[in-house]
Amino acid sequence: MEIDLLKSILFNTVVLSFIYILASLGFAFIFNMMGTINFAHGAIYMTSAFVCYYTSRWLGVSNWWALFITIIVIGLFGILLERTVFRVFMNNMNRTIMISVALISIMQTTITITAGTKEQIIESFIKGTTMVFGLSVSKERLLILCIGAACLIAVLIIVNKTTLGQQMEAIAQDRIGAALQGININLVSAIVCAIGFILAAIAGCMMGSLQRIGPSMGDVILVRILMIVMLAGVGSKSMNGLIVTGFIIGLVDSTLPIYIPGSAASAVTAVVVLLLMLIRPTGFFGHEM
Repeated sequence: MEIDLLKSILFNTVVLSFIYILASLGFAFIFNMMGTINFAHGAIYMTSAFVCYYTSRWLGVSNWWALFITIIVIGLFGILLERTVFRVFMNNMNRTIMISVALISIMQTTITITAGTKEQIIESFIKGTTMVFGLSVSKERLLILCIGAACLIAVLIIVNKTTLGQQMEAIAQDRIGAALQGININLVSAIVCAIGFILAAIAGCMMGSLQRIGPSMGDVILVRILMIVMLAGVGSKSMNGLIVTGFIIGLVDSTLPIYIPGSAASAVTAVVVLLLMLIRPTGFFGHEM
């Protein structure tokens, strides 16, 4: 029995961690590339889940088509925000934060007006259960694990093995220097914002098929994103930090609710992160700015 419980915790940890990591990568991409703290990233995650849900219902298409349409819509929205907000106010952190907060309010209010406060759930992408290492798990969770792993591998390949990845690294280190080397920094920034928003969209849609979605779900994931990024370390040149800390938070969130009530578990998670930050103020993979 204990072994089955351990297997279940480990499996749920991996599934939840992939969702956290995908959302955090999008946030970190935008911050590293443009120096912009996009507090609306959680709202993008939430809005994506509702776009997927209502696209499936209103258009009568399958969840897979709804997911594809959501990715396109949110990716284009990311390009629009990069062009009209992030690029324009790149050197004005205060205005960027104010606009991010305004976007959160606009998106949450829009969802509340159109969908109400009643929580919804995205229909399963795949139904049924299967056996994995002697443990009966839902095919939905296994699918999320595979999609998360595939997205993470794709991002790693883009960052480490492509010209775009090299250009992203150059812009993150010295934006002006990269421009002088002939890199189209505006184009790369737009692509990065699109990728960041798409990762948040995929994470939101996947989470929406596991848990009920509501206007406040973006606030919950934003707190987790900030925890993961802070633990990884601002300024970290490697995504390894986000991957490791994403699994740490995923493990804590998967384990604590088994022994502690939900609200208390969230408080304990915050305390754990605070203690870790006291030990490593710059994060585990970061450095002094």
